[in-house]
Amino acid sequence: MEYIIIIISAVFVNNILLSQFLGVCPFLGVSNRSSTAIGMSGAVMFVMALATLCTWLLHYCVLVPLGIEFMQTVGFILVIAALVQMVEIILKKVSPALYQALGIFLPLITTNCAVLGVAILVVNKEFTFPGASHYLNLAQSVVIATAYAAGFGLAMILFAGIREQLDLVEVPASFRGTPIALITAGIMAMAFMGFAGIV
Repeated sequence: MEYIIIIISAVFVNNILLSQFLGVCPFLGVSNRSSTAIGMSGAVMFVMALATLCTWLLHYCVLVPLGIEFMQTVGFILVIAALVQMVEIILKKVSPALYQALGIFLPLITTNCAVLGVAILVVNKEFTFPGASHYLNLAQSVVIATAYAAGFGLAMILFAGIREQLDLVEVPASFRGTPIALITAGIMAMAFMGFAGIV
């Protein structure tokens, strides 16, 4: 039951993108088409889950025992950068079309504050669940990172679908492009706030 609460909370209630506003750059940049939004969501999910696994191990097996927790951010950025390079190389070999479509936004996963934010969140924040108050263990950390990534992907794919539909309707000239995209993102964020009563 604890894992279900973690997943629902991360995907809907505390959506990393629409509630905590982390990762807005790729959200606005890659969400013009559903196909690129799905590809970016998959890449972010892979990087976020693997980065959380690696950074949790780095934090609790290296930084804490050596008493150098102050190096956390630098160490986490290095791990995330290495993982993004790995994803970039794999995508270039496996799916050159998706690699071309993501373009400059793929290296931006390195500086995506959502990936770094989740990695820091799972090692620093004390989570309170019904009947327990504790820091996350490794399994819970990977589950919550994957759930945050799924929430990121859900928001991005929904937003891409809405933006594709907005291209087909008559929008006043002053609202075309970025203004209507930002208004739509704000409405989506308010809609996700409605999930706050679930958990």
